[in-house]
Amino acid sequence: CGKSTLLRAVLGTHPPCEGKIFVGEKAVTGPNRDVGIVYQHYSLYPFLTARQNVAFGLMLDETSFPYRIFRPFQWRNLKRVHLEKADAMLEKVNLSHALHLYPSEMSGGMCQRVAIAQALIMDPKILLLDEPFGALDEATREHLQLMLLHLYKENLDAKARGDAPPYTIIIVTHELNEAIFVADRVVGLSQYHSDGSKGATIVYDKAAPIYSPSDTKDLAHFVAQKQEILNAVFDESSQRHFSEFVSYWQDIAQAQAAAKV
Repeated sequence: CGKSTLLRAVLGTHPPCEGKIFVGEKAVTGPNRDVGIVYQHYSLYPFLTARQNVAFGLMLDETSFPYRIFRPFQWRNLKRVHLEKADAMLEKVNLSHALHLYPSEMSGGMCQRVAIAQALIMDPKILLLDEPFGALDEATREHLQLMLLHLYKENLDAKARGDAPPYTIIIVTHELNEAIFVADRVVGLSQYHSDGSKGATIVYDKAAPIYSPSDTKDLAHFVAQKQEILNAVFDESSQRHFSEFVSYWQDIAQAQAAAKV
């Protein structure tokens, strides 16, 4: 229904036929370092350790082959800086104990965390996650979901300090529980709509109750929103105009107005 196609358009590998996509104030015309992506099947170099895999992008971005050959002393110092940044990023994703492990020595969940650290170290304005936990077992999936909530908490802490939130993450998933649990906004694409156009379009766009890692889920709200998404996105027999469940910005405006009262 177009989810991965949308991610590729944001990434810049498949530009849209009509319209434009902006990241910040810059139109996306091709792949660039402002947008990072992590796929379901992580792509780590098997001959590099976890810290070397994470630091590899910095090396490619900040040096060239001639630089590393003809300026060995400067490269040695810069490499040390890259590895220190990689160590800090791996600590953020709870892998400080696995710095020197190779992908073959790590579990699937550990490798996926390395891949996420590999993307985050490039400081992208948007991080795209294309079903990143789909191949993992339930316990590992939940552990990584909590990791995303820790990143969201860093956003909240930054806003409380008056700073710009460091992370904007778009995650594609077929798992509704996951979407509601880790996101503060849920967007559903579907071909089942009645607005007269062909193909998939946005039929659901609402805020979700974001949780802190230590929070207990509000099960009543959780179940109600899940059922609403099932009706709007997956039920072919209940086609409605897409605007019925697309109310994210109206909900935000109402919440802001209520806060001023």
